[in-house]
Amino acid sequence: MLKNLIEQGYNSALEIINIAKLNKNDILVVGCSTSEILGDKIGTNSSPDTAKAVFEGIYKAAKEKEIFLAAQCCEHLNRAIIVERAAVPQLDIVNVVPQPKAGGSFATAAYQTFKEPVAVEQIKAQAGLDIGFTMIGMHIKAVAVPVRLENNKIGNATVLAARSRAKFIGGARAQYDENLI
Repeated sequence: MLKNLIEQGYNSALEIINIAKLNKNDILVVGCSTSEILGDKIGTNSSPDTAKAVFEGIYKAAKEKEIFLAAQCCEHLNRAIIVERAAVPQLDIVNVVPQPKAGGSFATAAYQTFKEPVAVEQIKAQAGLDIGFTMIGMHIKAVAVPVRLENNKIGNATVLAARSRAKFIGGARAQYDENLI
C-alpha cells in the first residue's frame, strides 16, 4: 500500500506542477489528512508511515522540478506552514515543531526531511494540493483557480488542486497576457 501512496502522491504533484506551469523556486503548498487517506474522518487517525509515503512521492516531484514544497500543519497549529528556510527569506519564522497529533503527520514528515526546516504562519504559494479536505486556500496567491486533476485520489482521500494567476486589471477592452492566465 505504501508504494501505491508514493506513486499517487508523485503523480498528483507532478500533474499540478505541470498544469500550473510552476517555475524554479515557486512554491507548492500541500495540506494532507492521513486519516482521510486511510478512509477515516479527518483528524481521527494520524499515520506517520502514511504521511512519509505520500510526502516522499510529492517531494520527489517537487525536487525534480526545482519547486519548494510547503507543508500545511493542521488547525491545532493554526495551519502554519513548514518549509525550507531558503523559500521564505523575508518571512518571520515562528517557533514550533509539528508532531503527528499536533501539526499533523505530513507536516512532521516535512520537518524531519527538509534540510533547513522552518515554520511560518502563512505563505502565498503559486499552487497547491489539498489531500482530504484540509483547506489550503488561505495559502494560495490571489487569484486562486481550481484545477481538476486526473490523479485526484491518494488512498481514499479526494485530492483537490489550485493554481494562481495574475489579477486582471482593466475593463472589457483591456489586453491580457495569455502566459499569466
